[in-house]
Amino acid sequence: MRLEEEIKQEKFRSVYQKAGINLIYTVSMMQNKHLKMLKKFGLTIPQFNILRILRGQHPNSTTVNDLIDRMLDKSSNASRIVDKLKLKKLVDRKIDDKDRRSVRVTITNTGIELLSVIDALEDEFYFGQDCLTEEEAIQLNELLDRGREKFLMK
Repeated sequence: MRLEEEIKQEKFRSVYQKAGINLIYTVSMMQNKHLKMLKKFGLTIPQFNILRILRGQHPNSTTVNDLIDRMLDKSSNASRIVDKLKLKKLVDRKIDDKDRRSVRVTITNTGIELLSVIDALEDEFYFGQDCLTEEEAIQLNELLDRGREKFLMK
């Protein structure tokens, strides 16, 4: 369905305004679908993001500061999220032997197993697999990367 029909707005100030609103609206829809799927596993989107980062580091640990740098949602409180994941036995955290001010985090086997279950459902929440060709997805990624680079330069 066209954006105009979805949000019941026929006119936009420019095609750029429409593109920005379209992007925000689409991301919101994706996040809602993602959140609904993750809720079945007792996870939030930031918790899932941290688990995926840690799985990529496995078997090595990483610092909470590194997690903050790599998170998709920079406004999330990584320390608090790690604490919640530790309570669920999905991660371990330890004080760094070399730097007592630093905390090192690793994903547990339970965390890896949970991500494997979620991976099987991944196709349900990624955008475009059922409506874009691979070439179109590559082009979309290039356009989003270019737009983000220019946006961040301002």
